[in-house]
Amino acid sequence: MRDVAKTIPKSSPAQTLNAKGWRTSAPLVIGVLLAILGLFWQTAQSMVDIWWRSETFTHGFLIVPISAWLIWNKRQTLAQITPAPNRWGLLFLAGFSLLWLVAHTVDILVIQQFALVGMLIAAVWSLLGSQATWAIAFPLGFLFFAVPVGEGLIPSMMNFTADFTVKALQLTGIPVYREGTFFEIPSGHWSVVEGCSGLRYLIASVTLGFLYAYLTYQTLWRRLVFISLALVVPVIANGLRAYMIVMIAHLSDMKLALGIDHYIYGWVFFGLVMVLLFWIGSFWREDVHASPVATVGETPANSAMSNHSSESSGKKALVMGLAVLALLSTGPLMAYFYQGGTAESVKISLKAPAPANTWQISATPKWDWQPHYAGMNAQLQQTYTRNGQAASIYLAYYRNQHQGAELVNSQNVMIEQKHPVWSNVGEQAVTIPINGHTVQIRQTKLHSPGTKLLIWDWYSLDGTYTSSSYVAKLLEAKSKLLGGQRNAAGIVLATEYDDKTEPAADVLRGLVADMLPSIEASLNDAARQ
Repeated sequence: MRDVAKTIPKSSPAQTLNAKGWRTSAPLVIGVLLAILGLFWQTAQSMVDIWWRSETFTHGFLIVPISAWLIWNKRQTLAQITPAPNRWGLLFLAGFSLLWLVAHTVDILVIQQFALVGMLIAAVWSLLGSQATWAIAFPLGFLFFAVPVGEGLIPSMMNFTADFTVKALQLTGIPVYREGTFFEIPSGHWSVVEGCSGLRYLIASVTLGFLYAYLTYQTLWRRLVFISLALVVPVIANGLRAYMIVMIAHLSDMKLALGIDHYIYGWVFFGLVMVLLFWIGSFWREDVHASPVATVGETPANSAMSNHSSESSGKKALVMGLAVLALLSTGPLMAYFYQGGTAESVKISLKAPAPANTWQISATPKWDWQPHYAGMNAQLQQTYTRNGQAASIYLAYYRNQHQGAELVNSQNVMIEQKHPVWSNVGEQAVTIPINGHTVQIRQTKLHSPGTKLLIWDWYSLDGTYTSSSYVAKLLEAKSKLLGGQRNAAGIVLATEYDDKTEPAADVLRGLVADMLPSIEASLNDAARQ
């Protein structure tokens, strides 16, 4: 019996992989994934560019190596699975390809990047099948953390940090005067800017939280509990960090926590919080038990049958690989078709809206301020006066929007962060009547040392008004895909206010009611050029 057992060789994982068709499938998958990155190289490059220039998303460089390492750790499990192409993957591949095309048409970079990762995962599913894909589902899904997303959370996180810090200071007994994200205490002035929002901590915590939960726990509920903590803890910790920095500066007579140590204290505190979180989570860890691997070798007859089956599955995998690439090639081709002519240089002149209903044009600007818009074909700012009250109209006109020259863009703001003169002290949505309909617009309050401005702004897309960037992008996509006019403009109205904003809001309501037909006439004139 012992001699018979010796004649049955054990199979190594590599031998098992080869016997089950992985010799063909593994190189094919790698080749197809590289081909996809080549087809969508601009999208892939945009992700790398953001990783390189933004400290918030530098972790993106680590996501792919970590995912590859996690997949390598699953090699024994994969060795027991025979890869088999799955046509259902093509359906999801087509969906992500369509999503990428729409996002590319309206220049939403983050959706393009999300769709690219989705296409990579769907390609793996198509080539390897459901069983193999499910075995490495987390490493594949972990690739989504490479997408630099989350900047839309910054305003709400800034407000939360300001709320938390001000409330903590008040509970400490320190008097606080607050306006927006700016506040003042007896020892000095403070503001919560984008870098203080805590987004970096949140993204780092969530990424590490998912990875830790996957490696440490086996049951779903334990993983979900830890991930929930990884979401909540950094937000609270950032509020405590901001309060701690203000208190250190206050108690040191504004000598500490104002320079580079401001950031050092923050990262040290956050690091201690995360170590504490992982340490607590370790008390409920569940050890991972490796799946048994088959150790019985094949007989010559079985080996011949396996070789024949391997050849057949190899052909199917090759056909599926060609189908994947053929399907994905349609996205860039259609994008090139829809992009035709969008980057043309068009010289357009905007005429100042004609004054109406006792409004008069002012020869000189009332204040030294202008919104920051990028890539427009034309812009103008004109001041008008009536009954001693001044108000300005700013128009930014876009023709055939494309990447870098688009109306909805994070660079298009009422004032840039850390402006040397002006500060944004608050934004909110308000509803106003326009042409017999109620339209929600954005209201912003700006302060300079001697002036307070109340600002209303919204988008105009071929005569449709909205302040929602999502609605504006959908309208842009509809226009481009259906061959519409593709005219868009940002409309910005501004006037001064004192302590209360309602009198200034009345002035802006009157400006809209009286001057909107003239504004529309100026935009229509630009559209005909």
